[in-house]
Amino acid sequence: MAEADPAIAVANPDADPVGSEAAAILLMLLGEEEAAQLIGRLDPQEVQTLGGAMFGVADVSEAQVNRVLDQFVLRARQRTSLGFGASTQIRHIMEKALGHDRAENMLARITPPKSTGLEALKWMDPRTIANLVENEHPQIIALVLAHLEAPIAADVLQLLDEDLQADLVYRVATMGPVTSEAIDDLERLLLRPVAPAKAGGITKRGGTGDAAQIVNNARKSAEQRIIKALQKLDKNIARSVEDEMFVFDNLMALDDKNLGTLLRSIDGEILVVALKGADERMKTKMFGCMSTRAAQSIQDAIADKGPMRLAEVQEAQKEVLSIARRLAAEGTIQLGGKGDDYV
Repeated sequence: MAEADPAIAVANPDADPVGSEAAAILLMLLGEEEAAQLIGRLDPQEVQTLGGAMFGVADVSEAQVNRVLDQFVLRARQRTSLGFGASTQIRHIMEKALGHDRAENMLARITPPKSTGLEALKWMDPRTIANLVENEHPQIIALVLAHLEAPIAADVLQLLDEDLQADLVYRVATMGPVTSEAIDDLERLLLRPVAPAKAGGITKRGGTGDAAQIVNNARKSAEQRIIKALQKLDKNIARSVEDEMFVFDNLMALDDKNLGTLLRSIDGEILVVALKGADERMKTKMFGCMSTRAAQSIQDAIADKGPMRLAEVQEAQKEVLSIARRLAAEGTIQLGGKGDDYV
């Protein structure tokens, strides 16, 4: 989008609006919903330029508006609609012809790079990404993993050297805000030079939540190996990642036998506090795994409890999860898992 001084429309009332001025006038003629949809398709620099121009054309004359519309109609007549929405149309054609998986692999090879390297990574299959970063510094690999969707990041992680995997998860978990300069360096390294971002800008990626999602999407065998190696690197980070991976709501996935065994191993007072903040589905499932008398006793105790601090409830739920993990490690219960757990 060509840049123009937004003040031109006021300083030269008879001049034809051009560039961002003309675009701003067209946008202001649309309804809010339509205008918002168009702005949503622009990159930040274009939004900033167009936004400034919108303020600058507030006093545009009727004649100028008509000339902008004439420009738009003229240019519209000179274009076809063949290129509009092409990427979506091509994807649909490929999927119908080849099926989803084969189409994804083909598109990964033929789709032109987008405006930035990190966006282009979304078009690559895990094997291509792994080959792209395998010889880079672990911090760069971790940054790439943090920018991918968790299932893709997990696939990439498992294609890399096993000795490196736990360290990469650790780096994702401990990743702080990333400067725009670091992102620029990464983009130049991965694909091609990009326009420098505004100095001092930062982006937030990584953290134990992102690390947990990546490990959660790995195979069970890889998950267990990575967590054990992570515990050797940093026990606190390993515990935080485990806490993010296995939350109280995950207990819904246990069958009645395993859940019953777990409940019998938990102190009644801890269970009362933990269930105080649980939803009705969770309570119903747990009460169904107890005797009628025990369930009624817990329900009465919950009813007798007054308002409680959220931190107390969360601490009790963490204790329940800790007991569940211990019992699972001992082989007393099975927490349920992924499709490759069974042969």
